[in-house]
Amino acid sequence: MGGHTVKMDRLRGLFESLGFTDVETFIASGNVIFETAAKNSAALEKKISGRLEDALGYPVDTFLRKAQEMAEIEERSPFKPKKSEDAVYVAFLHEPLDATGKSALKAVKNKANDFALIEREIYWLRLNRDDSIFLKNSLEKILKVSTTLRSLTTIRKLAEKYG
Repeated sequence: MGGHTVKMDRLRGLFESLGFTDVETFIASGNVIFETAAKNSAALEKKISGRLEDALGYPVDTFLRKAQEMAEIEERSPFKPKKSEDAVYVAFLHEPLDATGKSALKAVKNKANDFALIEREIYWLRLNRDDSIFLKNSLEKILKVSTTLRSLTTIRKLAEKYG
C-alpha cells in the first residue's frame, strides 16, 4: 500500500466503512475484492484513495478492475514465460499511455525486458529476474504516470477465484 504495510483486517474495515459489501483481501499485497452498486470507476477510485489517505495518513493510489476484466487481462497476455527464471507482470494504469509514455516504454525495451501495452495495462516480460532495468528506476518514474504492478500468476489466481 504505497510502500507501507497495512494489516489486511484493517484494510477490509476501511473498505467496509465506505459501504462496500462482501469485502475480502487477497494475498497480502493490497488486493481488495468487494461488491458495490457504484458504476463510475474513476469516481470510485478517488473515493477509495481519499478514504485510505485520511485513515492511513499518506496517499494511496487506487486502481480498480472488475472481476471479468481481471480474467480478460490474464487471457490476453501476449507473453508466456518459457523458463523458470522468466516472469510476466502487469502494470495497471488509470488511463492508456499517451504518446510520450509510449515512447518512454519503447525506449526501455531490451533483451531482458519486453513490454506490450494493451488498453490500460502494460505487460512486462522479464527474462532475467536478477537483471532488471527497474532495480534503479521504477516504471512510474520512467513513464511519469502512476502504476501498480502484479505478477500474471497473482492475476490468474484472482481471476480463478473471483472471475
